[in-house]
Amino acid sequence: MSPARDLAPVFAGSIPEIYDKYLVPLIFEPYAIDLAQRLASLPLTNVLELAAGTGVVTRRLAMALPENVFIIASDLSQPMLDQAAAVGTHRPVDWRQADAMQLPFDKASFDAVVCQFGVMFFPDKARAFAEVRRVLRAGGVFIFNAWDCIEENEFAMVVTEALATVFPDDPPRFMARLPHGYHDTATIRRDLADGGFSEQPEILSVAARSLAASARIPAMAYCQGTPLRSEIETRDPSRLDAATAVCEAALAARFGLAAIDGKIQAHVISVSA
Repeated sequence: MSPARDLAPVFAGSIPEIYDKYLVPLIFEPYAIDLAQRLASLPLTNVLELAAGTGVVTRRLAMALPENVFIIASDLSQPMLDQAAAVGTHRPVDWRQADAMQLPFDKASFDAVVCQFGVMFFPDKARAFAEVRRVLRAGGVFIFNAWDCIEENEFAMVVTEALATVFPDDPPRFMARLPHGYHDTATIRRDLADGGFSEQPEILSVAARSLAASARIPAMAYCQGTPLRSEIETRDPSRLDAATAVCEAALAARFGLAAIDGKIQAHVISVSA
């Protein structure tokens, strides 16, 4: 989830560990299972994963795909890959630092390219999609997902609104601006076409539930396990814990004091080369 070169530094420090501990089971795991199942039905010899982050999709691919399917899991952020490798997979994969804007692979190298919640961060979507098209074999498939608008993702929306009360003069808008900022399907179709994909993509809106044992978990996940942390600390580094507590209280007020359950929704896109 960290392919853009200008965001790589903020996926460092303690963020990869907190991201993997809190955010992955909270919102990424259901969609990782979904993507792996979609790929498992295809005849494949090798797969390239972009923006692998801490490896949630990689682990699912390693379980779902036959042992003879070679998996390369790439990300621009080495700290994220280090966390992924530390967690590991049940069979070997090739962890590779790589920039999605300039992939270090030969033309027509892969049967499939997969990317979970990374395309939103590409600084030039059409250019990145052109790189994907270049490394795909004829007939290969590009499968990726992108979050729907923040209004369809309840925990992220509550956190964003709560932080606006902490910093009213300059609200941190990372969640709305980037993770939930690439939800327009017409734009996605246009960018794929500009990247050289002539086939029409299939775009499905897939809803799921985000479950947590308490409001503390999503508050920590969003405020301290994503680049939202950098936006908070840029405004006032002494207020990270206080801002997290405000978000926890807002989540508890909305969803309850015990186990909580919120809607998440994303687009799942599949297009053939």
